[in-house]
Amino acid sequence: MDLSKIAVSINKAINTQEVAVKEKHARNILILSPSPCILGTHHEKGAHTFWAAVNRLPLSSNAVLCWKFCHVFHKLLRDGHPNVIKDSMRNKADLTDMSRMWGHLSEGYGKLCSIYLKLLITKMEFHIKNPRFPGNLQMSNRQLDEAGENDVNNFFQLTVEMFDYLECELNLFLGVFSSLDMSRSVSVTAAGQCRLAPLIQVILDSSHLYDYTVKLLFKLHSCLPADTLQGHRDRFQEQFKKLKSLFYRSSNLQYFKRLIQIPQLPENPPNFLRASALSEHISPVVVIPAESSSPELEHVVETDDLVDTDVPVLPAALETKFDDLFGTSAAIDPFNFNSQNGMRKDDKDRLIEQLTREIQALKDELESFRLESGRLCQALRGRVNELEAELAEQSHLRLQAAGESEFLKAELDDLRRVREDTEKEQRSLTEIEKKAQANEQRYTKLKEKYSELVQSHADLLRKNAEVTRQMTVARAAQDEVDAVRREMQEKVKAAQEVADRQEREQLEQLQELQRELVSSRTELDSLKTTMASSQQSSEVLGDQLVALESEKAELVQSLSKVEAELAARGEELERVQSSLATERESGVKTAEALQNQLNEKESREQSLESQLVTARWSSLQGAVEEAEKIIQDSLAQIDDPVHISCTSSADYLASRCQASLDCIDRLHSAREAFLADNTGVSELVRVVTQCGHLVGDTIVQGSATSHMVPVEQADALSESVKACGAEALALLGQMKQQDSLTAADSSKLKAALEAILATAEKLRPRGLELQQGELGDLVEQEMAATSAAVESAATRIEEMLNKTRAVDTGIKMEVNERILASCTELMRAIKQLVLSSKNLQKDIVESGRGAASMKEFYAKNSRWTEGLISASKAVGWGATVMVDAADLVVQGKGKFEELMVCSHEIAASTAQLVAASKVKADKDSGNLHRLQQASRGVTQATAAVVASTKSGKSQIEETDTMDFSSMTLTQIKRQEMDAQVLVLELETRLQKERERLGELRKKHYELAGVAEGWGEQEEGTG
Repeated sequence: MDLSKIAVSINKAINTQEVAVKEKHARNILILSPSPCILGTHHEKGAHTFWAAVNRLPLSSNAVLCWKFCHVFHKLLRDGHPNVIKDSMRNKADLTDMSRMWGHLSEGYGKLCSIYLKLLITKMEFHIKNPRFPGNLQMSNRQLDEAGENDVNNFFQLTVEMFDYLECELNLFLGVFSSLDMSRSVSVTAAGQCRLAPLIQVILDSSHLYDYTVKLLFKLHSCLPADTLQGHRDRFQEQFKKLKSLFYRSSNLQYFKRLIQIPQLPENPPNFLRASALSEHISPVVVIPAESSSPELEHVVETDDLVDTDVPVLPAALETKFDDLFGTSAAIDPFNFNSQNGMRKDDKDRLIEQLTREIQALKDELESFRLESGRLCQALRGRVNELEAELAEQSHLRLQAAGESEFLKAELDDLRRVREDTEKEQRSLTEIEKKAQANEQRYTKLKEKYSELVQSHADLLRKNAEVTRQMTVARAAQDEVDAVRREMQEKVKAAQEVADRQEREQLEQLQELQRELVSSRTELDSLKTTMASSQQSSEVLGDQLVALESEKAELVQSLSKVEAELAARGEELERVQSSLATERESGVKTAEALQNQLNEKESREQSLESQLVTARWSSLQGAVEEAEKIIQDSLAQIDDPVHISCTSSADYLASRCQASLDCIDRLHSAREAFLADNTGVSELVRVVTQCGHLVGDTIVQGSATSHMVPVEQADALSESVKACGAEALALLGQMKQQDSLTAADSSKLKAALEAILATAEKLRPRGLELQQGELGDLVEQEMAATSAAVESAATRIEEMLNKTRAVDTGIKMEVNERILASCTELMRAIKQLVLSSKNLQKDIVESGRGAASMKEFYAKNSRWTEGLISASKAVGWGATVMVDAADLVVQGKGKFEELMVCSHEIAASTAQLVAASKVKADKDSGNLHRLQQASRGVTQATAAVVASTKSGKSQIEETDTMDFSSMTLTQIKRQEMDAQVLVLELETRLQKERERLGELRKKHYELAGVAEGWGEQEEGTG
């Protein structure tokens, strides 16, 4: 290129005039152009020529010149050739010195130039450190992940560098706004536009930096603790507020409204502590309207600008061709015979003038038609550009939906990890139970003297209570884990609904595009009609020309004097005919071009429809494959050794089977609807996914239930479960193929599920077969009977206390009073406990029954109701037995040990009643707190009864002192042998009784589990 011409081109863009840089001048420096006067970085694949020309400019002496240089250089870094950044790094030191020099000025363009140069240096350093980022910062989500190389340290450092980059952009933003007087309309002045023009590049960079920063912070929060990223969050919050305010202020300026569409940031910044908030993030999109001028006209204008000429281009002479040839004034009109020879116009002259006027009118009409056709063509081109932009936006939305799908898959992986952690906690709970059983067996091996047995037994009971409390806490933790799992399942369903809603929106947008295509076709049809009418008018004009020729022959015969003039007129008519033929050919070519565009649109529409069908089928195949993986994973768990310890109940298995059968029916309906209309794929995808989950859960629960039944039934149930899995896989395999989807039959799978349901019904425990009304009445009867038993026991203890005061004296009366007083306190505590339990049950029924009656609520929760009945019976029976034991002790016929055992049994029964009452209670209920306080009162009263019984027993045994003074050696030896025999007998009997007690507890635990539905509390553990 000629250096002088390059200087002229640079001076057009970078000069000392305080006006905004014209977009066409900056674009000439960027794009590839054959003109030797236009400098193009893409043409030379670098910026050597640019810097050779810029180094000649006095950038250090004129602030406006430096400001416009920064604007052009910024656009080169964004949209120029990739080698521009590398070539420009050689001038980094000069740019740094220039920034330092302009930084000494505190106002005007000097301060702005210093800030802008720092921003450009930061941009070059960022792209050199991160070569994967292009100059315009446009990257996909996959490219952004590749930039960090899957290393959290790289993502951490990249986020810090983006914060620094965005900070420089915001500083320039604030510097420009602070230098302007915003009270006046500065955006419409040349000086104001000169300062505001570079902010367009800043807005483009800031929107991408904000989007990438949000995505990187979400990725870092998924890998690092929240405390580590507190500094990142604080810095983001500060930059978010500044950027939101600056975007809002910029969008209100008149200058930006016609050049760029500025996005608005959300009201609140994203919550990085919640992973699902990433799906709510919308990437800001900056839209720059397309230019309306054509490249040819623009090239002409640019050429005129480069040569600094103000003379406009002369228009074509086609419109005045007729007037130039024949003239418009009477003085030069060859047909104006009045001026030539003074004669009056005859009829032929008037006819010629009339024909002339008609030809001129036809010419004007033809020209207006040509202009109208050009306008319609231009409108159609604009519409085509709009449709292409909308298609690009749809592609962007599809890519964004794919990113959200990847995010949902990541959340699904997290849910699976949470499930594995839950299984580990369940295994630890099983180990705790085994340890508790080992402790009980270890306690049975302790052999000590008879005098220490009571104390050891009390210690063991306290330890057993502690283990029971730990088991209760562990069960509560497991309930919390189940609640978390249900919450995560609800989140997954919500995410699936969001994905379906987005898919529906995309379908609606595609339908809108199709409607617009139909309207464009209608416009094209109208244009064809207009073209046909123009052809008809051309034919009419041809007929008129033939008539003119005949008239011309008559004129030749009648008027020999004007033959030369008429011959010239005939030649002009021939020229008009040739021009009409040319216009006709151009109209035909325009129609052919429009027809080609219509064909291209139709082919593009067909390709879009084929892509849509492919996308629907791929989404269905993805759902089917995911369902196959779920079922295969469930079948694999059957043979997993870890799964052997998992158990489940027949009731839960039956509920899972019923849910699966309902889902199979919905799957059949959705498949029929899809075959009838393939646009309804979302419902089929949702049902396939849900069916895979339910059938997989049925397989796992069926295998877990087989671990709790006899061998023969377990084998049959396992075979049924495996057959169900095989049928499910076969059905999904048919649905994966498009040709076999119509023949897919779900009857075999439905039959397999019905077989499992029948087996589960057979395995259900029968329990108490009561009607709904009888079960509700039985609860009230048992609670009333328990209250009556406690009242009766308290009355009998009071009568025994009065009787012993009247009959006994001394130590015996003191012992009996203390024992009966402690029993009275225990009865009062039990009475308070039963009252609190009644109040809590009323709260539970009122809060849980809804519109149903109380009896219907008890029948609906039959397992819980039966446990409540069992606990009430145990409390009433324990109170009655303890009163009988106390009566015998007071009379001297009973044993103190019986009274202590009865006390412990009452404590266990009340604990069972408390546990049965608080299962469905609200944790914040006041009645629940009062019930827990009453339970602690019963425990203290039980301990008091045991203590008073031990004390009384020791006092009575001290009175019966053994006197061996009168016995001989032989008698003492005899007594010693008898004592040894009695000790051995008692030890043997003690060992047998302990074994018998263990067997009784096991049997009681099994019967209580069947009656109270403990198996249902452990549902889903398999």
